[in-house]
Amino acid sequence: MQEFLGTHLIEHGYLVLFIWALIEGESGLILAGFLAFQGYLTVPGVIFTAAGGAFVGDQFYFYLGRLKGKYLLRHSHTLVRKLRKGLRLIKKYGNFVAFTSRYTYGFRIVLPIILGITPFPGLRFLVLNIFSAISWAIIFTFAGYLFGESASLVVGEGMKSYERYIIAILAGIMFLAWFGQFAYSRWKQMPARKRLKRMKLKGMFSKSDKKQPFI
Repeated sequence: MQEFLGTHLIEHGYLVLFIWALIEGESGLILAGFLAFQGYLTVPGVIFTAAGGAFVGDQFYFYLGRLKGKYLLRHSHTLVRKLRKGLRLIKKYGNFVAFTSRYTYGFRIVLPIILGITPFPGLRFLVLNIFSAISWAIIFTFAGYLFGESASLVVGEGMKSYERYIIAILAGIMFLAWFGQFAYSRWKQMPARKRLKRMKLKGMFSKSDKKQPFI
């Protein structure tokens, strides 16, 4: 385990973290913070890489909405479904939404796209995105780093021996957190899905009634 981490993570760890931060980020960043505590990566390197990936990703999504917003609204049911709520958040909180979009579960990618569709100034988004990406990277890097410190207090000098188990525990905690958020989101959407199913069934029956020959 130590040999694998020592060779592959030092060579490819930052690249993987950058790509991960483009797409999702938190779980990979916490793990990277733990690996920084273990000495495979450096704290400044993790923060800089994650902040860069998060910044580039949100800039891409913002200008995707600005340049292709109409096309996305015609072809993305998910974007249309979340558009109204996103617009309400932007109207209510303004700049705060641009700063905290990456902390919002279920809206991390959608909110920058919606902001790009609106007349929100691109320069203002860029500045807010820089500060948001840096603060996000610092918070979750040190979350992983502090997890490593806490584990070392429990395990003691045998930290290296238990490294694989600690990483497995950390991965399990992150998976459970993600699954809990996913299950809660699905549970909240259940009434809407039931209504949609009833509407579809009603539409099918009404069509079949129309096809019945009049006697």
